[in-house]
Amino acid sequence: MAKLSVVAPFFNEQDVAAHFCVLLEKLASDILERFDLQLETVLVDDGSTDASARTFANNLTGDWKIVQLSRNFGKEVAILAGLENATGNLVMLMDADLQHSADTALEMIAAILSDPGIDVVHAVRADGRTGWKRTQAARLFYRLINISQRFDIPENSGDFRIMRRPVVDALVRLRDKRRFNKGLYAWAGFRQRAIPYRPVERAGGATKWSRLNLVALSIEGFTSFSVVPLRIVSGIGLLIALAGMLYGAKIVFEVLFTGVAVPGFPSLIVAVVVLGGFNLALVGLVGEYVWAALSEAKDRPIYLVREVIQPETKVKTTRRPTRRETSH
Repeated sequence: MAKLSVVAPFFNEQDVAAHFCVLLEKLASDILERFDLQLETVLVDDGSTDASARTFANNLTGDWKIVQLSRNFGKEVAILAGLENATGNLVMLMDADLQHSADTALEMIAAILSDPGIDVVHAVRADGRTGWKRTQAARLFYRLINISQRFDIPENSGDFRIMRRPVVDALVRLRDKRRFNKGLYAWAGFRQRAIPYRPVERAGGATKWSRLNLVALSIEGFTSFSVVPLRIVSGIGLLIALAGMLYGAKIVFEVLFTGVAVPGFPSLIVAVVVLGGFNLALVGLVGEYVWAALSEAKDRPIYLVREVIQPETKVKTTRRPTRRETSH
């Protein structure tokens, strides 16, 4: 019988753990009845400091495992850990906060099984993002990062998706240490189909994504997949240089032909402040790219596993990282 693996990273989700296990149990029953698929659950504990892992372990049923990372590595890395531990012919990524509904999950399963030519089905938020400023910022981000690319990163598409095994194997082979999964999904290619969905309200707890986290993730995306910020800054530098040349020509004309005295101190201070600020911004931007390159050059594992928890019928193990984890 074919198997569907559900991969769900979590971080301090004790309040919703039991509810998510109920959702998984219903999903297992539905996919067995409708699609003749077995369900494997792979949860990744991304360094939780509460009783999330114990609560999940006490409520999960069927074929499941919880991969506990040694610390908080971030959701992007936790997803990679889940993909490496999933064994299903199909793999679905979901959030453990219950914002991804079982109905949409079943719709995605039906879509990928009904068309053998589709390798990935991903959900796209139908309601966009909350707040006008956030919506416009997201649109600007996607327009900039997709400039001059051979692939497009879909707007409002996240991790909620189902993939065939060749796609999962391809993503596991991408050993980026500073991971931006939206870009990796698009870069990998394959035949993809989008379906709209509306996120469900959280059953408990609070989101772990602050505005600073989103800004940091956006910078991660640019440094990993786009040279546009450097080109924008270079263009601004050329404009400043051109403006300086025109202003210098104006000063020469005034001194030679009109005898107008040129005030020196104010114009000098303005030039120093403008050019100094621009240079500092350019150095900071280049520093982001250098840090990204340095992070990739370090021969560290992408993540470390503290423990793998499995049902009592299986062995509860504390293991060393796999050869794949240590060699990359």
